[in-house]
Amino acid sequence: MQARASSPHIYVGSPGPPASVDLLDAAIREIVSRRRLIRYLVAAATRKAGTNTLLGHVWWILDPLLQMPLYVLLVGMILRSGTADYPLFVFAAVLPWKWFTSSVADATTSVSTRDQLIKQVPFPKLVLPVAAITSGIPQFAFGLIPLLGLMLLFYRDRISVFLLLIPIVAAVQLLLTLAAGILLSAFDVFARDTGRLAGHVLRLWFFLSPGLYSTDRIDHVTARYPAVGFLFRLNPFTTLFEAYRDLIYRARLPDPAPLAWLLIASACLLAITLILFKRLEPRFAKVL
Repeated sequence: MQARASSPHIYVGSPGPPASVDLLDAAIREIVSRRRLIRYLVAAATRKAGTNTLLGHVWWILDPLLQMPLYVLLVGMILRSGTADYPLFVFAAVLPWKWFTSSVADATTSVSTRDQLIKQVPFPKLVLPVAAITSGIPQFAFGLIPLLGLMLLFYRDRISVFLLLIPIVAAVQLLLTLAAGILLSAFDVFARDTGRLAGHVLRLWFFLSPGLYSTDRIDHVTARYPAVGFLFRLNPFTTLFEAYRDLIYRARLPDPAPLAWLLIASACLLAITLILFKRLEPRFAKVL
């Protein structure tokens, strides 16, 4: 009874489709009012991730360490990138990218895989992708352990007070991740191939982002094709990777202007995805 009573009033007796502002307000209220449920789901997901495999959360330490030698061998040695301290250069991008892709993947199927629960218990479905993405935050924190270990062992000269600002860049990335994850979770209800398609798109997205190379490497391309350079700069992970590398690799403050624009764009995109999710939510139970 309590769950039914707390459902947004805009769905009851509305003469027409609810306004976008009402939907956005309802979405924000659901997230805030159900924060205890979100914390419970995050804790459950964290425990499940730690017990489903033999090494548990240690994989968040091993995964980037196992990926880094492959990229160093391929790009740093075979293709000869010429970037100094290339392992740290790559690690500063691989770690946040792994956080983004794993969180988006978990969020994409967070609604479609709870079909029985959605049909039996009335509750705001928005908490499912939000909890799936939020559960990636402690995993990202685990991933910072090998980064600090790598710097202490091999790159002590790059350790600086700017490392304390990593959570600020991570907060901007979190907004972008929430927008992408919530949007894909709604689409996955109606098209179950969304997760598989998203995996291919994300794989391509990484190689089109400056994760394995610096932005200077594409200067000769953008000189001949200005449109390519424009699209490259629009890539949000161009801004994020450069910001992380400024803090970790270059030991300096990142340019605040691109981060501020990305923050505003991510917030606007998140608002749009929340509205879209709330418009589609009444149809979830019928489709599932």
